[in-house]
Amino acid sequence: MKYEIKCIGILTSGGDAPGMNAAIRSVTRAAIFNGIRVKAIYRGYKGLISNEIVEFQTQNVSNIIQQGGTILKTARSTEFRTAEGRRTAYENMRANEIDALIVIGGDGTFTGARIFAQEFNVPIIGLPGTIDNDLYGTDSTIGYDTALNTIIDAVDKIRDTASSHERLFFIEVMGRDAGFLALNSALASGAEAAIIPERETKVDQLEELVRNGFRKSKNSSIVIVAESELTGGATGLAERMRSEHPEYDVRVTILGHIQRGGSPTAYDRILASRMGVAAIDALLDEQRSIMIGIVNDKIVHVPFTKAIKDDKPVDESLVGVLQILSI
Repeated sequence: MKYEIKCIGILTSGGDAPGMNAAIRSVTRAAIFNGIRVKAIYRGYKGLISNEIVEFQTQNVSNIIQQGGTILKTARSTEFRTAEGRRTAYENMRANEIDALIVIGGDGTFTGARIFAQEFNVPIIGLPGTIDNDLYGTDSTIGYDTALNTIIDAVDKIRDTASSHERLFFIEVMGRDAGFLALNSALASGAEAAIIPERETKVDQLEELVRNGFRKSKNSSIVIVAESELTGGATGLAERMRSEHPEYDVRVTILGHIQRGGSPTAYDRILASRMGVAAIDALLDEQRSIMIGIVNDKIVHVPFTKAIKDDKPVDESLVGVLQILSI
């Protein structure tokens, strides 16, 4: 069954990420440019079920490119995980004359989109909006660069205190299953080490850190920790450090949701803008059930199944670079 795309729906789902508004703006204006109507769906899949749908014109997305968060709001939807909930969502789509969806979010968003597309033959294109940068098939996700810069700014400030008091700081960053934020922020901020979930199954990273004499030439240290249960998080590692190595004056900082907020960087604004236009191009090219990604600065199409199921590896060589530069 071939669809003629006359009207699209756009939603944001899952955790918010800086640059989502730039993506909403880009999708809206690219659609209108191509003669396609746009319906904004508030509060993600939950709003699709509760029919929180409003038509957007180009002026609806004026002056939002610089705003963090998402003007469309976001919410979790347990109802969308049920067949009945998805049926209601589809009926609302048809009642609002929506022919296709653009969804902005992470793996949970794309998992729901893949199932919905299969059940009701709906063309759906995904844009990767998550600060964790953990989606397979794209070098960067919308929001990752901004979050990285937010972390670096915070670590720079904490280092002033760490140096003044000769302390060891464990700083926890987001990245439940992925260490991209921890590893790259450690490199960019001059931290002594990064403890990431990808390496925890191979080596005791805390013991490795101490064994390598990470403070032999310094009176203070910064260790960036991914929030993962595998790493134990900053609090767990600090407790272990105090128990096993009481000679260290240990402190913990958990950056939390500060990493998700703020005005997006130039890179995230440009990335979101390019991906938004590419999403409309993909629909016009009769693509479906794909994520728009970027590889070597070129737009690529990644099937939902690969983006969701395949693990995105960290560059192990960066761990070596960090160890060399932290002496």
